[in-house]
Amino acid sequence: MQLGFDYSRKVLEKSNMYLKKYALILLAFFTLIISSMTFASSVQAGEILGIHILHPYEISDVITLLRTEENKDQWTYVTIPFGLSDLEKKDEWQGFMDKCRENKIIPLVRLVTKPEGPIWKIPTKKEIVDMSTALSALHWPTDERIIIVFNETNHAKEWGGKIDPVGYGQILRFTSEWFRTEKHRYVVLPAAMDLAAPTGGSTHEALSYWKKVFESDPELLTMIDAWNSHSYPNPGFSSSPYRNTQNSMRGFQHELAFLKKNYDKDFNVYITETGWVDNGATSRNLEAYYKYADENIWNDTRIKAVTPFLLRGAPGPFADFSFIDQNGKKTRQFDAYRKIID
Repeated sequence: MQLGFDYSRKVLEKSNMYLKKYALILLAFFTLIISSMTFASSVQAGEILGIHILHPYEISDVITLLRTEENKDQWTYVTIPFGLSDLEKKDEWQGFMDKCRENKIIPLVRLVTKPEGPIWKIPTKKEIVDMSTALSALHWPTDERIIIVFNETNHAKEWGGKIDPVGYGQILRFTSEWFRTEKHRYVVLPAAMDLAAPTGGSTHEALSYWKKVFESDPELLTMIDAWNSHSYPNPGFSSSPYRNTQNSMRGFQHELAFLKKNYDKDFNVYITETGWVDNGATSRNLEAYYKYADENIWNDTRIKAVTPFLLRGAPGPFADFSFIDQNGKKTRQFDAYRKIID
């Protein structure tokens, strides 16, 4: 009898020991899952409203525009170009990345080359590798590093003076493949197209341009992680947000429908350029226009970010888009946009 009791006690003690170990393992596992979910939701559930800038030193103005006491713990976005002239500016760019991390701002880094007169040169493979090396040497704010593979290549002036969808597709493939060889996790977005451009000598209609790209290389769609759109209120960057055409604020919807219909692909979308010029036709309506876009267009659950063009565009050809003028003063654009952030 005593032997049976001792045996039962030992079995019970061992069972309790294994149960404790199992419970500790489960606790650790669920803690890890919950912490991972918390980080992911802090990014995914953050504000989609961001801004487009041209230079890293503008980050202080970005914070002034986008940050409030209420949203300071949410992630938001900034679109910024990175070009060949930035390859030797590691300290400046690391300072920018550090500020982004401190303020929970995710950079959408658009690759650019350099202008040759009025035309942007086509990148070489070596230049793409150099940009990849430089960007990979930086400490980014998040594990995901979002890059945009050049800009509006359905304009000849943006692509070596010619319309070449097949050539752009080849560069898109190489860029995506090369950045994926890096140890970091890159999210690859294609160039956004000018959705208002007609087919002619110096421009090509956007969706038919994409058809030529994907006809030349159908596998390219597997090398894109999300879509990129320039959804402007055209014509003239001045129309109302109530329009529903391809060249309107809802242009991204036409692009996503095109991708679904022709290739059965569903993408999230980053609207990396949008917004109005401030002129006689829009000035009195800017506040209402931004409010309507925020409540009725940018509430589409497929949208990951909206970064209107442009924080600082004055002086120069982008002055009427600018949220801050050449004297550092906030414009009507700044005030109207800030109201939907508050």
